[in-house]
Amino acid sequence: MADHITIEKAPGKWSVRSGGAVLGESVNALRLIENGYDPVIYFPREDIAMAFLDPSDKTTHCPHKGDATYFSIVNKSSTVPDAVWSYEAPKDAVSDIGGYLAFYESDMVKVEQI
Repeated sequence: MADHITIEKAPGKWSVRSGGAVLGESVNALRLIENGYDPVIYFPREDIAMAFLDPSDKTTHCPHKGDATYFSIVNKSSTVPDAVWSYEAPKDAVSDIGGYLAFYESDMVKVEQI
């Protein structure tokens, strides 16, 4: 693993909400800790209501994790553009997060341990 990145099972149960809707809950989430950044919770795709997510054209590249694809959250009351990212084919050192989903937290998106 990249020497400044740690991936571990996130303890307990985690949820993500947006626009009053629960997008998912998981006891199988992962926590990625990268030096200099807040920890990020990654949710297994099967624990997220993918009907709320629309693929975006946005992509980014991280030299440590690889190429990220993005999704916008769309619900009855709002659209939150590019609020979700995923490494579909991450670098070997962080392969555990492959296909998992992470969410930018904001006034519109809440990730919390429940």
